[in-house]
Parts: sequence; structure tokens; C-alpha cells
Amino acid sequence: MVIQLELNNGVTMPALGLGVFQTPAAETAEAVTTALRTGYRHIDTAASYLNERSVGEGIRASGIDRDEIFLESKIWVSHFGFDETLHAYDKAVGKLGVDVIDLLILHQPLASRFDRTIAAYQALEQLLADGRVRAIGVSNFQPQHLADLQAQTSVVPAVNQIELHPYSQQRELQELHAGLGIVTQAWSPIGGITFYPGFGDDRRSTLEDEVLQGIGAAHRKSAAQVMLRWHVQQGRSAIPKSVRPERIAENFDIFDFELTADEVARIDGLDTGRSTYQPSAEADDRYLSFAIPEA
Repeated sequence: MVIQLELNNGVTMPALGLGVFQTPAAETAEAVTTALRTGYRHIDTAASYLNERSVGEGIRASGIDRDEIFLESKIWVSHFGFDETLHAYDKAVGKLGVDVIDLLILHQPLASRFDRTIAAYQALEQLLADGRVRAIGVSNFQPQHLADLQAQTSVVPAVNQIELHPYSQQRELQELHAGLGIVTQAWSPIGGITFYPGFGDDRRSTLEDEVLQGIGAAHRKSAAQVMLRWHVQQGRSAIPKSVRPERIAENFDIFDFELTADEVARIDGLDTGRSTYQPSAEADDRYLSFAIPEA
């Protein structure tokens, strides 16, 4: 049975979802349809992925009733600001072909211009009050960002989507989330980002990790399935990405086994304390120049 998480406003969200980051628009609809027919009921996209329209097409092609699907999207930083974010919402629902988005989050903090981040979140609060979204949240926010947000807004984010996998666990941030009632949602939940340059000189693949492979062998599961089970068993949301039907099915097949306390501890012990997400004013300037097409 799919594990459901209760958000801090009482809305429930399937813990496991399909992510479509870097999925070409031409492949997105089929991946979404395949996932929904496999059993997924949570789809995560974003304005900056440029595939929201294809996500909507995939949902409609699946034959699954819209009310059964938890749909999540993100506002890109170039649309931060109150009116700008309201317009971004209009573009999102227009592309997705829906009336309501289940979870709408800010894609990342615009740290160098945080007043615009606050205005964008206040727009999310307005959308929530108007019933146009069912829950709101953030992504890539660190403790100081959350503190600054709390000081100037009234709705505690339901979710903070952050890089989280066995090699990057962000435990301090997870503990803060737990204290505030924020669900931790993992992007790169099986460590795909560690397969590429940028994670450090000792870069290595989580999928080839001996600890994860050994635990998987004990349960007749893959290392990827072990990592996804580790997330949901500890109360997190995870949104693995794939376009391959066999991988989509494999990633969903994690609800028929349970990790032991010792196995969880061994996975916890793989943390390197590093994260690839490093915000900066220079990065903010680049991100602001990225335009999101109209609906």
C-alpha cells in the first residue's frame, strides 16, 4: 500500500512521486502516463522544467481521475514578487490544464533579493486562501531562509524540497523541519546528482555503494529501492525521476519490505555532510534571466 503523508494543514500527499526534472517535453507525457498506470498518484514538475504542458497531457492520457492525483509544481525565481507569482500560477494551471494545484512551492530562495521571495510566498498564501492551491511550500531553503520567511509570513510551509540521499542527508535541516511541522521532500533521492562532476573529488555512485547493495541483496531489492524505502520509512517524501517503464515500476515497488533499525543506521552512516546546492548572488543573477514562456 502506498504510504500517505499528512501535511501541516491536514492535506494528505503520497510519499512517493514521479519527478520530471530534465525530462524532455516530448518524453514527459508518456512517462507520466506510465507512472500513473503503474500506481503512482503524485507527480512533481516545475515551471523551469518546461514540461508542465506535457505533464497535463500525461495525466489526461492515463485515464486516472484528476481527483486521485496529487500534482505539485514550482514557481521559478524570475517570477518572484506578489503580482508576478500570481501570474506564474495562471501560466502553470493553463499549461497543466487543471483548476487547482495540490502543492505549489517556491523553487529556491532568491537570497540576494529576499524581499521578492517574501512577496512571492505571500502570493502563495493568497492562492491558498482563495482555494486555488491546496498546500504551499518551498524548495532548497536553508535554516536562515526559513527563519526569515517565518518572521514575515503567516503560513508555515507544508514542504521543503531539498537535495537528500544517503551521501547528503542535511540532518540539521531535517530536524528543523520536524520541529516546525514541515515535510522533508527529497530531490535526487537516489543520489543521481552524485554520478556527475560537482559532488567532490571522491565522486562515486550511490547505486554502486556496497552497503546499499548488500542491504538490497538481503531483501531481493536494488540499491535504488533500498534508498527509496529508507526515505519513506523515515517519513520523508521522495520523487525519483525516470522515463524508462521498467525503472518507473522498480522505483514504485518498495511497499512490500521494511528495513531493519540496523539497516537504517548503516544507511544513515553513509552521510558525507556535503550538498551540491550552493546559492549565491551570482547564481541568482543567472537564474533571473531565465524566462518562463506564457501558457
